[in-house]
Amino acid sequence: MLAHQREEIRALKPLKAKLVTVNEDCDERILAMRAEERSEISMLKKEKMGLLKLIDKKNEEKISLQSEVTKLRKSLAEEYLRYLTERDARKILIADLNELRYQREDMSLAQSPGIWGEDPVKLTLALKMTRQDLARTQMELNTMKANFGDVVPRRDFEMQEKINKDLQEQLESLRDDYEEVRKEHEILLQLHMVTLKERDQFFTELQEIQRTSTPRPDWTKCEDVIAGGSERWQMLAEGKNSDQLVDVLLEEIGEGLLREKDFFHGLGYEESILPPFLRYDGVVENKKPTKKDVINLLKDAWKERLVEEQKEKFSDFFFNFLENRFGSTDAMAWAYTIFENIKLFRSNDLMRQFYEILMEKKSESVFIKQKETVTQLLKELINVDSQNEGLLTMEQLSTVLKSTFPFKKEDKIQELMEAGGWHANSSNADLLNYRALFLEDEEGQSMPFVYKLWEQYIFEKDEYLQELKQELGLELREEVTLPKLREVLMIIDPSLDKQTLNSYLNQAFQVSVTEVPEESVENEENIVAQLRTVLERLEVIDIRRKGAREQEPAVGS
Repeated sequence: MLAHQREEIRALKPLKAKLVTVNEDCDERILAMRAEERSEISMLKKEKMGLLKLIDKKNEEKISLQSEVTKLRKSLAEEYLRYLTERDARKILIADLNELRYQREDMSLAQSPGIWGEDPVKLTLALKMTRQDLARTQMELNTMKANFGDVVPRRDFEMQEKINKDLQEQLESLRDDYEEVRKEHEILLQLHMVTLKERDQFFTELQEIQRTSTPRPDWTKCEDVIAGGSERWQMLAEGKNSDQLVDVLLEEIGEGLLREKDFFHGLGYEESILPPFLRYDGVVENKKPTKKDVINLLKDAWKERLVEEQKEKFSDFFFNFLENRFGSTDAMAWAYTIFENIKLFRSNDLMRQFYEILMEKKSESVFIKQKETVTQLLKELINVDSQNEGLLTMEQLSTVLKSTFPFKKEDKIQELMEAGGWHANSSNADLLNYRALFLEDEEGQSMPFVYKLWEQYIFEKDEYLQELKQELGLELREEVTLPKLREVLMIIDPSLDKQTLNSYLNQAFQVSVTEVPEESVENEENIVAQLRTVLERLEVIDIRRKGAREQEPAVGS
């Protein structure tokens, strides 16, 4: 029994060491996730402090502007008083001049010799009437003093009324500022509470992950099995997450298996499933080209496609291109070879796009429009580069991006700037080699700047379709009519021209251009489709916003 117990202890020692290793690994992951959580919390705190500083800055600017307005109003009041005083002095001066003129006339009459010749009775009567007028005038003056002794002069009343109005405006402005600051404070408190909830939720998820997660795979083991060794694996794995690394590993394994194949078996002639270039019954040769050869062939096909008028379907064009390049005997073998390669290498942008177009998962107009957009942006940058040095400042790049993409939000422009090489320590005067942003590597992969443009296009397209679905207010399984879709498209995008709108409706309901009815036709209500189907069909084509959505008028405006 002792020997048996010793054997069991000897067998359990490796398990104990493994348990200690797993425990240490979990502790390290916990510490790493806590450090990441602390960095996120500190980042949110910094962002909060930045917003509070921005609020204080705005409030200071508002107070300075209010003080300036107050000074201007005070100077205006002083000017108004000066002009009033000048007007009153002018009136007094005119009255004095009139008084002097009347005195001069009285003196001239008194010195006239004929005045002493008038009748004394007449003079006595005139004196009596003058005294009566004086008494009546004195009585009216006393009455006016009694009635209007406490009345404020109109000029003083208007001045006080103006001061009162200014104070009321200042009070309203301060109340609005206070209300705005109070709302911002409530929003910040809500954000703080949401952040705390998210932190607790993340901590709970972390604990759950620690309890149920499996150990992280050791990707360095792949260095020994990948062709090219550790150097090539590090190049392939750079900047990729675990999911992407799995794709890379599958591509490498698939590439090896694909090169071992000497022949492909034809898939038959099923027209409803297979594209024309795969309809073959029999065995075709595997041409075994390198990945670079396939990419160069796809680039040549794209160049030829962009030159022609694009009347035929892309799959028919592709097979005709292979026939012209390799002859009719080898065209089918090359078609199967290229198809298997582009189906395998999904991490390569050029191959993935070509595969999606061949299988009609995306319209070629999507990629043609994207190429035109990139070309137009490069032209705009070249036009700004007056010295033709290939260098622009970050400020010039930002200006060109905002003018070329007027509907992009500020954060999207910022993302493009960061993809182009801008960072937090950069200044607007830093120079950038803008031509390098549009280069491609030997495998046809775009630079991060162009790839970010493509990512933003996909995001904006999804956002546009989500807005369309939300405005329709229907479930995915419900049906939508053609007039309803037309109406909603014009609501969310009023700048749509008729031709573009009809092309969207054609794709959504699978009707030709000539079959799209006018608005006055009654039978257009009969054209219906399931909302899920409509959105999937619109996802295939190049659909994007043509203008800003009109804002609804405010209540009481």
